This record gives sequence, structure tokens and C-alpha cells, in this order.
Amino acid sequence: MKNTCVIGESDALLITDIQIDFLPGGALPVAGGDEIIPVLNDYVRRFKGANAHVLASRDWHPRNHMSFKAQGGPWPPHCVENTKGANFSPDLKLPAHTLVISKATNPKVESYSAFNETNLANELRMLGIKRLFIGGLATDYCVVNTVLDARKLGYQTIVLMDATRGINVNPGDVDKAVETMIQNGAEQVTVADFPDAVDALPIEEEEPDALEEKPSMITASKKKARMRSRGANKRVKTER
Repeated sequence: MKNTCVIGESDALLITDIQIDFLPGGALPVAGGDEIIPVLNDYVRRFKGANAHVLASRDWHPRNHMSFKAQGGPWPPHCVENTKGANFSPDLKLPAHTLVISKATNPKVESYSAFNETNLANELRMLGIKRLFIGGLATDYCVVNTVLDARKLGYQTIVLMDATRGINVNPGDVDKAVETMIQNGAEQVTVADFPDAVDALPIEEEEPDALEEKPSMITASKKKARMRSRGANKRVKTER
């Protein structure tokens, strides 16, 4: 993809749901979900090196969420708020100031998209984001729905094909999801489509369970967004 993969400050990397419950051994594991984590870490290094934004979404379900089987939903309980299974994988090397988006927090609403009933769209506008690069879990649920919502909002949206895995409850679900994303204007890339990464400083990490949302200060957020044009690299850490 010519000219698409040169990362700039108006680009954002959105990593969806790399949580313990979605990985091997978790409550709702995605086959091979752990295999994409090193690839996502590569993308994180590239975006951090380009002074671009890194965001991470997470399921953050109440215990009585409608998607759980006990409430008539299709899934076993997973990613329940403030439990170990809801934590990001310790192998995912998120920068310390990653903007965390919690979704599916309303027990009465099923929310696969990181945009649904969250403040993600507002945060992206405040940060001046024009392009959104999306990877994570699962291709045929949270990734596809987040991509479709991003396209509806007018973002140039790029799917990181080597950094997604799907559930494939029904054979062909993943292929259908990819086709749907393409039909709606999303583009596809892999690491090979990016220029060779320049060696960057180590990522300033925090423990995954320490990446929590705190009350957002909109004025401060706008100020930080303006400062980026002068080389500042701090990021808003909150959602609300």
C-alpha cells in the first residue's frame, strides 16, 4: 500500500481486547490469540517512535451482563470488571500513557465496538486523529464492529491483518468479517507494508492492570493535543 504506512502524529493505533480471558487458558479463549501479541508490540514501538497515539480497548463487563449465558446470552462469563481475566495480557507492552477505552459496561447492552457507548469518538476528535490502525481480538466480533463504526465516522481505517485473530464460531465467520470491512472501505496492511522501523527507545511501560481510566479533563486534553505540534509526546490516559 503506497504511502499508507508512513505513520504520523494524526494517526492512532487501536488495540482491541488483548485481555487474559481472551487468551489461551482464559474464560473465552481465541485460538492463537497470544500469537499476535509480539506483532502488536512491534506496532506499538513503531507508533511510539513516530510520536503517534496508542489506544487500547477492553471488555469491562458487570457480572450480570446480558451476553453471559446465565442472562440468556451466548458467552460464558468473561472480562468481568476488576477481575484478573479482564486485565490486559502482561505480555502486551503498552506505553504508560495508553488511552484505555472500557466497553460493554452497560449490563443491558451488547457492545462489541469500541465506539459503542464509550467516549472514544470524542477522544479521537480532541486528539486530531485522521487515520485509525486497528488490530487485536476478535476479528469477527470486536475488530469488525469497531472498524465499521470508524468508517461510519469518516476515519481512514486500516486493519492490521497480521495482528488479528478470530473466533470463527461458524465456519467462514472470519472471512466474512474481513470481506465486510473491505466492502466498507477499510484497508489492509501487515508489518511488511511499513518502512523498516528505526531502533527506538524502550517503551515506557506500566503494569497492564495499572492502566486505569481516570476522570478526563477536556481542557487539559485539548492543550496536550495542541502541544503535539510542538513536539510534546504526552497522551491522555482516560476515557470518560
